[in-house]
Amino acid sequence: MPKQKTHKGTSKRIRVTGSGKLLREKAGKRHLLEKKSSKLTRRLSGTVEVAKNDVPRLKRLLGI
Repeated sequence: MPKQKTHKGTSKRIRVTGSGKLLREKAGKRHLLEKKSSKLTRRLSGTVEVAKNDVPRLKRLLGI
């Protein structure tokens, strides 16, 4: 059986920690930042863990 290829779009967006958790960046901080408040842009910064329901699908895309 052939190997499963990693979904490259997903691999660029999702990071896997040493313990196996999946981390992602928050959406909405790429453009049109002038109209967004500083409070909002601070809240959108940083990484968060992927939602529990999405983990199996993303692991399959990443080949984990």
